[in-house]
Amino acid sequence: MLCKFFGFDHIELAEDIASETFALALDSWPYKGVPENPTAWLYTVAKNKAKNQITRAKIFEEKVKDQITLSVRSEAEVDLSSKSIVDSQLQMLFAICHPVIPPEAQVGLALRILCGFGIEEIANAFLTNSETIKKRLVRAKEKLKEEKVEISFPQEAEIQTRLERVLQTLYLLFSEGYYSESKNTVVREDLCLEAMRLTQLLIEHAPTNQPIVNALMSLMCFHASRFPARKSENGEIVLYQEQNEALWNQELISNGAFYLHAASQGKTVSKYHIEAQIAYWHTVKQDSTEKWENILQLYNRLLQIEYSPIAALNRTFALYKAHAHLPNDEGKRMAVIEAEKLQLTANHYYFTLLGQLYKGIDALKAKQNFQKALTLAKTDADKKTITRYLSED
Repeated sequence: MLCKFFGFDHIELAEDIASETFALALDSWPYKGVPENPTAWLYTVAKNKAKNQITRAKIFEEKVKDQITLSVRSEAEVDLSSKSIVDSQLQMLFAICHPVIPPEAQVGLALRILCGFGIEEIANAFLTNSETIKKRLVRAKEKLKEEKVEISFPQEAEIQTRLERVLQTLYLLFSEGYYSESKNTVVREDLCLEAMRLTQLLIEHAPTNQPIVNALMSLMCFHASRFPARKSENGEIVLYQEQNEALWNQELISNGAFYLHAASQGKTVSKYHIEAQIAYWHTVKQDSTEKWENILQLYNRLLQIEYSPIAALNRTFALYKAHAHLPNDEGKRMAVIEAEKLQLTANHYYFTLLGQLYKGIDALKAKQNFQKALTLAKTDADKKTITRYLSED
């Protein structure tokens, strides 16, 4: 809201006022009590601080003519209506997803500006240090200023192209949480929920309530439905085939089906449509040949739309499961051949899958692949899982 009011030229000022607002809440609420409407309190305080800043700027301008640009808004009023708040978030989302800045910076800005994450949290999500994140965000903000990017909805003719960038950013944001590589975290649910919240805003805004947006929301719902079952009490990741179906969130599964139906109304099939269907089949616990054959065919189609090494790796597992009924471990042998063609030798998931596929075929190769996976694993959770596989051998 403050960025929309001041513009990107004064984004640091907006950040300062936001920080001061939360600091004031931290100072006063423990003693005076939490206000009846905390959200309204925060927005009102921020609004008043913004007005005070404008007043000071106006007084200063009278003494130093033409030395300050904030005076252009001296008569403006911060609009705190619900519609304005939502519109500001959506407009900011489109602004930070402008093609003048790279995708990783877009996700970083989304976490910082729209989700309120601190520099340390963003650094943790990207497995890097705070200084790197600070520099990345500073460069991105400067680029937005240089290009005079406006915090507004794109023109109708441009909205489709820009929407694709927005969806890619939200997809990456969700993926950062779902496939968390934080040292001690299996899944960063806060990242995933923020991605879902922002996607929901797009759905509630008529011009962006499109099939492709519903497809992404469906994908997120299906994946999020299995959050409680993906990690054990010890913090280890629980693989799909070992998950307790009773822990799956049926309401989210129903929501996923609802959005998938809404996504089917269009004429274009995107990668989000295909991934949502794959995620749907993973909410069907029954381990049948039909299920895995459907997943296999969906991966084949996904790879035609947009090739991804990880999608190709997942396809090999689906290939094995679809042919698991064949005698003499023929399904595993087929999958091993396909997997080894990928040569993802810097990826611990690659060696973990090969270790699983070689179990029952070649014990030595299974052990060797698990050991390679262990040396490449970045998180404590992954290391625990791979160590357990080695101990089972």
